[in-house]
Amino acid sequence: MSSALPFRVAISRRSLLRRALLVPALVASGMLTACLGDDSPTGPSVPASEIYAASLGVNIPAMTKLSDALYIQDIAVGTGVEATSGKTVRLNYTGWLANGTQFDSNQSGGLPPFVLGAGRVVEGWDRGIVGMKVGGRRRLVIGSALGYGAGGSGPIPPNATMVFIVELLSVN
Repeated sequence: MSSALPFRVAISRRSLLRRALLVPALVASGMLTACLGDDSPTGPSVPASEIYAASLGVNIPAMTKLSDALYIQDIAVGTGVEATSGKTVRLNYTGWLANGTQFDSNQSGGLPPFVLGAGRVVEGWDRGIVGMKVGGRRRLVIGSALGYGAGGSGPIPPNATMVFIVELLSVN
């Protein structure tokens, strides 16, 4: 019996030592997580390095790069009037986060016409819609630098990349 007791004590001491080292590490990890917040990126998003839900059909290498924060791809080229800066445009759209979560759509109306390039929409739209023709559909991948930035907006988290399908309905 006496030989088993020191063995158990040794295990207990080793176990106590592990716990003594593990608890502060877990507490520090929790404090670090609390300080950093959630999994939101701490800097502007980079669309070329994102992983996109397959349902979004995003293929960055196949898209036209307008800047590090803006990629476009025509799904259907329109035949009507071309959208240029300073013109009033009306469009339908649906927007998603890179993970495939839909955050907005105006398919039932809701987005009034706006002057392209006047800063009434995110800069990624002001730049990404230019050159579309009425009847066209375009995929826009907008990094946070040309979207809602570090503040996010409503369901759009800070520094989020957004994916839109826009359809140009009219240009005046």
